[in-house]
Amino acid sequence: MGAQQPDPETPDPQVRERATARRYSAAYKARILQEYEQLDKAGKGALLRREGLYSSLISSWKTARDHGAAEALARPVGRPKADPRDKKIQELEGEVERLRAELGTTRQVIEVQGKLFALLDQLATSSETPTPRGEQ
Repeated sequence: MGAQQPDPETPDPQVRERATARRYSAAYKARILQEYEQLDKAGKGALLRREGLYSSLISSWKTARDHGAAEALARPVGRPKADPRDKKIQELEGEVERLRAELGTTRQVIEVQGKLFALLDQLATSSETPTPRGEQ
């Protein structure tokens, strides 16, 4: 007579199942809070039993909702103020563009001056060469 093998479908009584934390969606919380606040004391207890919730959970949901509403009401209306750093960056980028354009113009002027100098130098050296008297 050998040892019986345990049935794989029967849970081992020595090992307890690990409970997982329940997670609730925002819509579920809002629906339960709305329903909870409309009920009398007996109805509130029945709702908690039906949903498997604790009153402390309802209290924390109310606090979170009220805190979120207070934050939303305290937030300033309109679009947020611009960051002064963004304004400064924009100003500096504009200045860089202006200076690049000025540099391009300056380079063109220097190039033209160089060509003009070379032309005038060529004219000056060609006019210094003596010409025969009969050709004037």
